This record gives sequence, C-alpha cells and structure tokens, in this order.
Amino acid sequence: MDFRALAMGLAFAFIWASAFTSARIIVADAPPLSALALRFLISGCLGVGIALALGQSWRLTRAQWQATALFGIAQNGLYLGLNFVAMQTLEASMAAIIASTMPLLVALFGWIVLGERVRPLGMLGLAIGFAGVAIIMGSRITQGVDLYGLALCIAGVFALTAATLAVRSASSGGNVLMIVGLQMLMGAAALEVAALAAGETWAVTWSWKLIAAFAYTTLFPGLIATLIWFLLVRRVGAVRAATFHFLSPFFGVTIAAILLGERLGPLDVAGVAVIMAGILAVQLSKQTLSAVKTTGR
Repeated sequence: MDFRALAMGLAFAFIWASAFTSARIIVADAPPLSALALRFLISGCLGVGIALALGQSWRLTRAQWQATALFGIAQNGLYLGLNFVAMQTLEASMAAIIASTMPLLVALFGWIVLGERVRPLGMLGLAIGFAGVAIIMGSRITQGVDLYGLALCIAGVFALTAATLAVRSASSGGNVLMIVGLQMLMGAAALEVAALAAGETWAVTWSWKLIAAFAYTTLFPGLIATLIWFLLVRRVGAVRAATFHFLSPFFGVTIAAILLGERLGPLDVAGVAVIMAGILAVQLSKQTLSAVKTTGR
C-alpha cells in the first residue's frame, strides 16, 4: 500500500468518525430527522449534479435501482436517522463506538446467515472486538447511559449491517457518484416522511456552531468521504480499504473528547483499544482469505 493510499485511508476514517461529533452539535439545536433530511437533500442534489456533469447516467439497471433504494433507505434513513435521534440524549463517542462495530457484525452474520468462511484470525478478531464492546457497555451502563438512545444506535447499526450484506455484491458500473447521490435523495425522502409522522417542527436555535457543523457534515461525511472511499477501493481493493475501519473507534472518541469535552475513562480507552484490535484482526483475516482464493490454495 503506497503513501497516497495510506493518506486516503486515514482521511476517510477521520472524516467518517468525525460525523458523530458534528451530528451531536446539530441535534442539540435542530430537529434531528428534518435536519438530516435537509442534509441529504443538499448532498444528493450536489452528488447527482456532479455525476451528470461527469457524464454519468441515472439510467440504472433494475438490480442497481433495488440496491440503491435499499441502501439509501437503510443507511441514510434508518441507520443515520436512528443515530441522529439517539444523539439527542447519547454522547457522540458512544454512538461512534457502536457504529464502528459494523465490520464485526458483517463478518459475524456473513458467517452465521450466509455461511461465509471465517478464518481462525477472523474468529479471534470477532471475540476480541465484542469483548471490547462489552467492556465499554458495562462501564457506560453503570455510569447511567441513556438506554433509549443506546437501543436506537444498536438498531441502526443492525439495519446498516443487513443492508450491507444484501447489496455488497451489486455492481455500480461507472455510475458510482450518481448512485451515491440517488441514495442520499431516497434517504432524504424517507427521513422527511418520518419527520412528518413524528410531528417534528422546524424549531431551530441558530448559531455559528450549528451552521458550521451542518455545512461540514453535508460536504465532508456526506460527499467527500464517499468519494475518497471509492477512490481508495479503486486503488487498493475493497478488502484492503476496509482495514482502515479499525481506526474509527479511536478517531470517534478522540474527536468527541476534544471538541465536545466528553469524558473518556480508563475502561473506555481499554475498550476502544480492544475493539480496534478485533476489527483489525477481522479485516486482516479477510485479506488472507482473499489471497488464498486468488492463488487457489
């Protein structure tokens, strides 16, 4: 892996993890579902507009439309919608830690439900990763974490895991940015329906901090991180690119501690380190398995 790929991977992991801190700032002063719907409407329009300018087509195959709808609603609607609602009462660091378990859950349910092969290193990684989650959960629950918000985040990461397993074999062809933009627009529509059903009102406490957080989350996690991810996958492959997910728990809790002043106790540090080790082991085992398949051994 060359220096450019390393820089791209670090940038992606940092931006992805920082989204939880910016979301926490947004939901403190704006209705969560409506704010997220607006974010995706803007990001989606920008994405589709840029895709059209690059010559990409919105004429997708039936399978691509199905995958786009499923992932747009599951990731942008359910996963992020539940996280935005949860972070009204749950710290950004806790939400980031739960979300970072997605690679572990994908490997676990890929093995249990789809019968995918998991090498011994991957099995060890799953055990270590979930042990780290247990360490942090036990510590936070005894300190009075909001259980409703916690449950919403857990439901959200399970929704994202299911969508990832369902659509990861779908091909985007040459319309990557178009598909990402359409996913965002579908998520915006689903979130607006949910906001209306929940009776949200557009009650916003305007401040420079809110405007900055909204602009950042719309442009960086919304568009730039997505573009970096696809460029990284094109450069090193999906399996090697996914290895950078192991940095997400560290970046997530560190950014929240620095910008929001969230507490970071000894058990949190230990738990994050254990989760990182587990995710890294799972991703490295996938690289090994991929190499074995390639060589036919």
